[in-house]
Amino acid sequence: MLTILGFAMIATFLVLIMMKKMSPIAALVLIPALFCVFVGKGAKLGDYVLDGVTDLAPTAAMLMFAIVYFGVMIDVGLFDPVVRGILKFCKADPMRIVVGTAVLAAIVSLDGDGSTTFMITVSAMYPLYKRLKMSLVVMTGVAAMANGVMNTLPWGGPTARAATALKLDASDIFVPMIPALLVGLLFVFVLSYVLGVRERRRLGVLTLDEVLVDEKAEVKVEEKEPETVLVGAGSGNGKNAGNGKDVGKSTLPTGGAGSGTDADEKDDDFQGLDPHRATLRPKLYWFNALLTVGLLTAMIMELLPIPVLFLLGAALVLTVNFPHIPDQKARIAAHAENVLNVSGMVFAAAVFTGVLQGTGMVDHMAKWMVDVIPGSMGPHMALVTGVLSLPLTYFMSNDGFYFGVLPVLAEAGAAHGVSPLEMARASLVGQPLHMSSPLVPAVYVLVGMAKVEFGDHTKFVVKWAALTCLVILGAGMLFGII
Repeated sequence: MLTILGFAMIATFLVLIMMKKMSPIAALVLIPALFCVFVGKGAKLGDYVLDGVTDLAPTAAMLMFAIVYFGVMIDVGLFDPVVRGILKFCKADPMRIVVGTAVLAAIVSLDGDGSTTFMITVSAMYPLYKRLKMSLVVMTGVAAMANGVMNTLPWGGPTARAATALKLDASDIFVPMIPALLVGLLFVFVLSYVLGVRERRRLGVLTLDEVLVDEKAEVKVEEKEPETVLVGAGSGNGKNAGNGKDVGKSTLPTGGAGSGTDADEKDDDFQGLDPHRATLRPKLYWFNALLTVGLLTAMIMELLPIPVLFLLGAALVLTVNFPHIPDQKARIAAHAENVLNVSGMVFAAAVFTGVLQGTGMVDHMAKWMVDVIPGSMGPHMALVTGVLSLPLTYFMSNDGFYFGVLPVLAEAGAAHGVSPLEMARASLVGQPLHMSSPLVPAVYVLVGMAKVEFGDHTKFVVKWAALTCLVILGAGMLFGII
């Protein structure tokens, strides 16, 4: 009964948000509360919610201060050189922009944290998608898939969990998987190219001149109101550091098409981040760069808990870059919307996960899926694990899958001669889909900053992410890794 109710609760949640009948926050809270009553454990709802909040509170704290930290770093210009390089490659070609999104997301994902990846990627690419009227779900989908493949890095989380659960060395799991993961990443790039070509056909091939002239017309229609561009994570309102005025004014050149403006100058003008914004701190560039490298190094080496590192980092970067208190308040206010949206979503998700785990529904669901595996599939348990990792890591947390389900699957595989290493590698296959799960806090950073409905993102990305997972699984089997 708990198995049926568990699947019904997840299905109800997904259907309601995909049909836009409820907002994600409302659905994450009300649906599990209702099913908790159906299970007959309504009296314990408070305990389940508090347990879920306790488990996710460190994640919420990390996201809150990470948004502030990286938002300020974007404001002060730390990532401008990388963004300029990507944007110069992209120009006004939708195909290049989509491919550039995948490349940027993959590069930034090297830090092992999905939230920071999405903040940087969306801040850089969002203005281009808006200016060219491109599909924003293409941006969120491509970024999520690229990050999902890179999330298998040993310091990203899943590999470490699999190694811990099966008492293996993380490098023994990850290093042999590199060829299959590279194939998966290449597939994401190819898929980005295909989606980009589709966008190019829909919109037509534009030049920078055409885009800039269109923007000038829009500015005139807006009766001289200055246009704002995204200046950082959550700062779409373009607030100035000190006085709350717009700092994201249009950086359009005075000359349009045929004005004699040099092509290179147009490239420089077509920026995702305003190169003249008041929050830039060029004299502190190397301090900010070294601080960020040190922070990421400390995070990888686990010198301190990640929430503590970002708390300290956010306090330090605000103090050094904006020594005046009004400026600090303005920077915090500029990113407050994203902080509130994401932290609110995380705590709402705590209700969902708390009820799933507290009522025992997740355990019964996992046990049922293991029990339905035919005995004849025993010698192919690695393949089974790879396939099961898609729905299981989507419908439950990584902790629940790697610590609750994987040991059971590994034990069944060992009885048929399948090594734990193969099982651990197969368990990583589902990560490209997992990164769009409603139980992953980082995905709310992605859709929130991109101003995309979670249901729209889900409808678009699930099929492509699942296909990416299957490509990695197929490559792993072809190379004899799984």
